[in-house]
Amino acid sequence: MRKTIFPKDIQPHGMGVDLGDLFKKERCSLKDFANHVIAIDAYNAIHQFLSIIRQRDGTPLKDAQGRVTSHLSGLLYRTANLVEVRIKPVYVFDGLPHPLKAKTIAERRERKELAEQEWKEALEKGDIETARKKAQQTSKITDEIIEQSKTLLSALGIPYVQAPSEGEAQASYMVKKGDAYAVASQDSDALLFGAPILVRNLAITGRRKLPNKQAYVKIEPELIRLETNLKSLGIVRRQLIDMAILIGTDFNEGIKGIGPKKSYELIKRVGNVENALEILGKKDAIDENQLKTIRDIFLHPAVTDDYKLQWSKPDVDKVLDILCNQHQFTESRVKSA
Repeated sequence: MRKTIFPKDIQPHGMGVDLGDLFKKERCSLKDFANHVIAIDAYNAIHQFLSIIRQRDGTPLKDAQGRVTSHLSGLLYRTANLVEVRIKPVYVFDGLPHPLKAKTIAERRERKELAEQEWKEALEKGDIETARKKAQQTSKITDEIIEQSKTLLSALGIPYVQAPSEGEAQASYMVKKGDAYAVASQDSDALLFGAPILVRNLAITGRRKLPNKQAYVKIEPELIRLETNLKSLGIVRRQLIDMAILIGTDFNEGIKGIGPKKSYELIKRVGNVENALEILGKKDAIDENQLKTIRDIFLHPAVTDDYKLQWSKPDVDKVLDILCNQHQFTESRVKSA
């Protein structure tokens, strides 16, 4: 299980490892990315839309056939906002997960099932605030949702890239190649994959209600520069990866009681995971072969050059057909986007 130090209301679905407070973040606005290509972690963004775009009791938006449409609404309006300020978005979709991710995926599925039960119980009690909070934790990205998202993006004239495995790895590769300026995602895995620049909160700017409080926090885009932070911390990327392994990643459990600050102190002092585990008296906590595999996932991830980044004007008729005819969106609202 990974630990996170970002507020729960900002975390979309607990993906990836977070080293948040250790990184220096630059506050910015959408306009700062004008004329830049931004490689968006598609699963991360879609999960945000599925989690956040809901009715008051937590029920997601649905069409007349009962199909969830929250992701389509989010993609339409958020993409329109980005394009309006001359940002050139490209959405990068996950491919097949690494076998080491199986346990994490199973744990997420169990948490969603539990949250779904708690959502129903809260609704029966008339506890709308708890119901909505639990509902946000139930979001599932299905194959149908992915295909619908790709179809809408094509109609909008927005390119997407199919990654062979981890979407963040592919997006990071595209930034390193110079095909994109930054990766947009809520978690820090892109930095482990070597993304020179990570942008958070690109898809969820605005106000967010704090859990269990009648108070709101302003959510704005923030930028994290990998090399600047590595230099400031006095470590190299391999050591950042080792820190993440100690905390826990999508591919390993991590060491109980080790959070971002403790992992940094250990790696800074002793250099690597192996030495840190020896000091902790947990030399056998992570198998040597597993450790090598996890490092390789981040240092040498599966990526592809098989993509084209071409933006075009939206096919208005096709967009209207998808959203209005197939999913009963209001035509005036779609056109206003």
